[in-house]
Amino acid sequence: MQWLDRMMDALEYLEAHLDDECDVGEAARAACSSTFHFQRMFHMLTGVTVAEYVRKRRLSLAAQELASSRVKVIDVAMKYGYDTPEAFCKAFRRAHGLTPSDARRSGARLKVFPRMSFQISLKGDQDMDYRMVEKPGFQVMGKAQRVSTRDGENMKAIPEFWSRTMQEGDVKRLAELTSAGGVVGDAILGVCTEFQYDQQEFTYLIAVEAGAAPPPDGCVVKEIPAATWAVFESVGAMPDAIQKVWGRIFSEFFPSTGFEHAEGGPELEVYPPGDVSSDDYRCEVWVPVVKKS
Repeated sequence: MQWLDRMMDALEYLEAHLDDECDVGEAARAACSSTFHFQRMFHMLTGVTVAEYVRKRRLSLAAQELASSRVKVIDVAMKYGYDTPEAFCKAFRRAHGLTPSDARRSGARLKVFPRMSFQISLKGDQDMDYRMVEKPGFQVMGKAQRVSTRDGENMKAIPEFWSRTMQEGDVKRLAELTSAGGVVGDAILGVCTEFQYDQQEFTYLIAVEAGAAPPPDGCVVKEIPAATWAVFESVGAMPDAIQKVWGRIFSEFFPSTGFEHAEGGPELEVYPPGDVSSDDYRCEVWVPVVKKS
């Protein structure tokens, strides 16, 4: 498939620039994609961000050089993008569990972060239904938390955020402010927005569509711009069911269609009233899309 060749071209670019300036925009262009869509695709397909991949690969190569040569630590640090030996030593210790100097010792145990590759997985066991909808812009209000994507932390942090917010009664208070009208009706929303891939973070909101009522204490208000949305249904208990849908969107939907993620657009998880622990609970994922140029 064409997308596979393009993603491999992007990986080739990243690998070729591990020891010099590595421009994510250039990698995205190699993938014939917007920078945002490329970073979102890469993270969802691999489980690491582009920045994290580059960092781990550089530290892996740095360890190999230190273990097999007498090159100075400062030279290795500069080669792989670290301004000071202190910054390099801190990152190296975090990755390998020992200092750069210790890596030279006979028998030192070092970790390898291997080069990745993209492959096609032909399953064909389940159709992936979706629908396209156009919606005007609207506002949401709710509780917000900054979430890290480093090492998949978001997959744990978001369910914990939901649990805490429900225990504190904030979800119930927000639900009381919903109405049947509006863009998303009386659903509770999970909103992914304000992505910063250089910091490996985004903002996650537990929210409702804003109406005439003022936001409760401790809540923020965010704008959701007008967009064309690809809408996918999730069936099953939370959070496993919806996490599987997210995986399929980026591993099956985007690679096999003429759409890509709209630049910087927020993503919505739309939770209607119901028992979220039930095996037949139905909710939706809304992803803003544009046609590939």
